[in-house]
Amino acid sequence: MKILLSNDDGIKAKGIWALASVLSKDHEIVIAAPSAQQSGMSHALSIHQQIEFKAVSVERIIELAQAHDLKLKNSVEAWEIGGTPTDCVKIYLEAMNNSSKPDVVISGINHGANLATDVTYSGTVGAALEGHLHEISSLAVSLDIDSTISFEAAALATAQFLNEAWRREGNFFYNVNFPKAFRDGSAEFIWTRLGKRDYINAFKLMNEEDKTYYRIGGQVYDIDRSEGTDIYAVECGYVSVTPLHADMTNYKKLV
Repeated sequence: MKILLSNDDGIKAKGIWALASVLSKDHEIVIAAPSAQQSGMSHALSIHQQIEFKAVSVERIIELAQAHDLKLKNSVEAWEIGGTPTDCVKIYLEAMNNSSKPDVVISGINHGANLATDVTYSGTVGAALEGHLHEISSLAVSLDIDSTISFEAAALATAQFLNEAWRREGNFFYNVNFPKAFRDGSAEFIWTRLGKRDYINAFKLMNEEDKTYYRIGGQVYDIDRSEGTDIYAVECGYVSVTPLHADMTNYKKLV
């Protein structure tokens, strides 16, 4: 299987190299990831901007993996792209790739959850959405920022889930979230719907010398964390899997 990996944490992030380490044993791996942190970019494209890119050398690929005490099982192709997560996936698929089309796009493993309505802001989900729009099966994978689960363990569980989904499903687009800790010591995946999440005091007013500005942050306020939601699942120690789609049509209004 040929797998394209991307993320919104940047090419140096541990999550993407944990996936590369695990998946390179059995699959052909290509990485197309942002040069720097791109969280909160949703499905943004860098319109009217120059998007720099460069191939990552074999030596640099090994160095990036070793920086996280990881070892690649086989050779990996990697591209560092100075744009958004969506830029990375779109540019690779439409401009860089001269061989076979990837079978799967995986975005992540993100350092921090992407639950509920936060998927609309998530660069992690945005990259996976771009794969889905190219009719490629896609996963957005995230790990709770306070999780006791390692990136390596999450990557192994993701690989197992991917193999099962690939055998069972046609084209899929799933948002996967790992909890703070596994309920019974191992990964148990369950199907969920998106909950509803907002933030209290999301904008903090800052004054610094000659400028005034807002900084985004705030305290999480979950409007819907009921049973069946992704929020409820991860709070119970499950790995949440939410099927997503790109069609935003309100079909009820067409009746």
